[in-house]
Amino acid sequence: MLFTLRTGSVVRPPSPMDSLEKQLSCPICLDMFTKPVVILPCQHNLCRSCASDLYDSRNPYRFSGGVFRCPTCRFEVVLDRHGVHGLQRNLLVENIIDIYKQQQELSDSGKTETSLKPKESKEPKCQEHEDEKINIYCVTCQTPTCSMCKVFGQHKDCEVAPLPTVYQAQKGELSNAIDTLVASNGRLQALLNQMEDACRAVQENAQRAKQGLAERFDLLYAVLEERKGILLEQVGKEQDEKVAALRALAQRYGERLQASTELTDTAVRALEQSGAAEFLLASKGLIAQTKDAAKASLGEERPEPGFEKMDHFTLSTEHVERVLTKMDFGVGGDDDEFEDAEEEEEEEEEEEE
Repeated sequence: MLFTLRTGSVVRPPSPMDSLEKQLSCPICLDMFTKPVVILPCQHNLCRSCASDLYDSRNPYRFSGGVFRCPTCRFEVVLDRHGVHGLQRNLLVENIIDIYKQQQELSDSGKTETSLKPKESKEPKCQEHEDEKINIYCVTCQTPTCSMCKVFGQHKDCEVAPLPTVYQAQKGELSNAIDTLVASNGRLQALLNQMEDACRAVQENAQRAKQGLAERFDLLYAVLEERKGILLEQVGKEQDEKVAALRALAQRYGERLQASTELTDTAVRALEQSGAAEFLLASKGLIAQTKDAAKASLGEERPEPGFEKMDHFTLSTEHVERVLTKMDFGVGGDDDEFEDAEEEEEEEEEEEE
């Protein structure tokens, strides 16, 4: 049927291929779908890139998840944190687009030949009977064949069925298989998303565990450094006290030595005098002073034996080292471990005694 416009031009009705192309066109870019994604539950399709651009324009900061409005029916879909990439790709529509493009290429390449040659039948012929069309299906051998093969040929004893019936049945079976495969791909994609989420969760949890572990060890370092400072201060304090006491004794000994030396020099000079009377006048006092000085040196105060030793500042850390070497994750009985280590150390000391 032709339609005539007022200008007199003739317009043909749209062909089925044109209608199909319109159904396979994206409502945003108006081109044929590229990697179409289906918007659930309204079931409309969009190019994934077009859907991503539309979603990003309304979610400039790309927050986790968001609302996506279908441009065809205005239905709103709440997307997860994956955004548009979380929508399922419509593999069936992709396959239809590929078949459509192949048919268009074949149609364009064969226009010249079809205009010059008479139209030939596209129905396949039987290889055994060249003039016979393949019009039945051998159920036994699972292959299309012709009527002559059923009557006289190799399929005369086989079970056959009408070709359109088998065609519709297998077409429906293939369509169901495609749907199953698409659903399986969706499940696999969901599993992949779960694995990615699990990997990120493992990395985040491990980072928190590392940070917590570092903080606990930093606390241990701080406690050890504080205790170390206290103990060093105790050692230094006793060191200063002992050194000061020894220096005081040394100073007193020096003063006594100097006085004794001067007395010795005086006594020697008295011995060198030639006059007996002069010597006797000074000797009595010198003899008494000399004996008193010698006697005083014998009773001079001295440090106790072992005064210089610092052995009592020896620190035993074996039990702490054993606890630290056994320190591990999931161990909550630190106090019990310290007590066990102390008990073991006491038992070892008793055995040695």
